[in-house]
Amino acid sequence: MAVDQVLLAAPRGFCAGVEMAIKALAWLVRSFPPPVYCYHEIVHNRLVVDRFERLGVVFVDDVADVPVGRPLMLSAHGSAPEVVAEARRRGGYVVDAVCPLVTKVHHEVRVRSAKGYQVVYVGHEGHDEAVGTMAVAPDAISLVSEPADLDTLDDAGAPVAVLAQTTLSHRDWIDVADAAKARFGDVWMAGRSDLCFATTNRQSALERIAPDCDAVVVIGSANSSNTMALAKVAVESGCERVLRVNSAAELPDDLEGTIGVTAGASAPEELVDAVIGRLTPARGTTQVTITDEDEYFPPPRELRDLLSAMEAAVHASLSVPPSAQVSAADRTTAASDVLAALAGTAA
Repeated sequence: MAVDQVLLAAPRGFCAGVEMAIKALAWLVRSFPPPVYCYHEIVHNRLVVDRFERLGVVFVDDVADVPVGRPLMLSAHGSAPEVVAEARRRGGYVVDAVCPLVTKVHHEVRVRSAKGYQVVYVGHEGHDEAVGTMAVAPDAISLVSEPADLDTLDDAGAPVAVLAQTTLSHRDWIDVADAAKARFGDVWMAGRSDLCFATTNRQSALERIAPDCDAVVVIGSANSSNTMALAKVAVESGCERVLRVNSAAELPDDLEGTIGVTAGASAPEELVDAVIGRLTPARGTTQVTITDEDEYFPPPRELRDLLSAMEAAVHASLSVPPSAQVSAADRTTAASDVLAALAGTAA
């Protein structure tokens, strides 16, 4: 390999929703004896999933596979209302780690469908987020992935609302949104974009570096929608060679010149470090930052209640005075550090 330099996009890697979900599942693992169950992959990244599996987490695609009474976490991508109801009916401790941005889209679907709108949802068939969102109002929503799909929809005369899977690339979204306006005329769209701000930031950072790169390496899993969107953005930004890899081990040996590196929102920073270590750029690594992210999503409500009860019990048992009581420092704890600690526990 004859890599001259690496241009490292920032922001990259974990978004606030993934940070929240990983830390929440880590708390659940530490609070209950195994097995702990999780509906779908907590996030779409193999390293993250494997690490939790080694700690006794069982990932299922049907909540009926969860033994009655066992703790269960629902993934960050959002779950169908009937899945949430069935999970709670089974009597175990249930934590819904859905990303708040996905919750916002679910709310929009619920409100618009109740007002008589036909909802056009722009997303990817079969993706966990799309499946959960479509189930919110199945009789009033249609899934489209590209402008041509709009031609298959009937014009029933009802007002139309256009909503989006949060992990879409901006270009994919705007193409369909513009086509929907042309097809249906006046359509309702959310005043604040449905697209995840972190997804947009990662794409914008990649657009900044891609034209100057001989090749771009996008780190993340093939079933991660935002990762695949990054790879598409790199191509559309003028880079002739774009590689999507799960890890450094998948890098080819013939890379040379200037290499751009970024990571999908579910990919931990340790994978980025390993990729740069394998590339060994002769002139080092330059990080290109377009914005700083400080968004924080607190643990899910169910987990906050559990942690508060545990803290109160510890403080009471040790007779800690109120002035000396300390709460868990979730906001200042990075999910990447939590994952590293879990690796040591699993070993």
